[in-house]
Amino acid sequence: MKNLVILISSGGSNMAALARAARQDDWERRLGARIAAVISNRPDAPGLDLARALGLPTEVVDHQQFEGREAFDTALAGAIDLHQPALVVLAGFMRILTPAFVARYAGRLVNIHPSLLPAFPGLRTHARALEAGCRFAGATVHRVTADLDHGPILDQAIVPVMPDDTPESLAARVLTQEHVLYPRAIARLLRPS
Repeated sequence: MKNLVILISSGGSNMAALARAARQDDWERRLGARIAAVISNRPDAPGLDLARALGLPTEVVDHQQFEGREAFDTALAGAIDLHQPALVVLAGFMRILTPAFVARYAGRLVNIHPSLLPAFPGLRTHARALEAGCRFAGATVHRVTADLDHGPILDQAIVPVMPDDTPESLAARVLTQEHVLYPRAIARLLRPS
């Protein structure tokens, strides 16, 4: 069985989209894969309650309990490794990971970013797209490397920018596409070669 560990920091809507797709498309039977755990760096993350409601095991590794990134990443890796993950899936995980952590999961660490990378890595993606006058925005699933939001692109979804868009309205439309894109990209990675 290929275990997936999903990391979240907040609401967990992409995690929930992955969980629904795993159930609806019977990833256990068809792909030999299951979501083994949802881990948050924030004990108050609403996504933890959502994960529990979806029947997923949850854990917390609170980043505020550690002296620095390295100590947190070591503890996080310890929690992840208990599940022997085939993939570690970042789903709104809002922590910059150390190079050692990224190297530990090289080739198994995946993220979704709310822009058409390589455009607009980092934060404020929707506002930056609007400020730049973009006619299209979207989301990108990519492998994680030590360079923030610069890993190899696995899949993308494109969303038109409307004349009256605000960062919030654009973000909402992009998010609906993320919920389709991420499960599709993860299922593709899990398919036997």
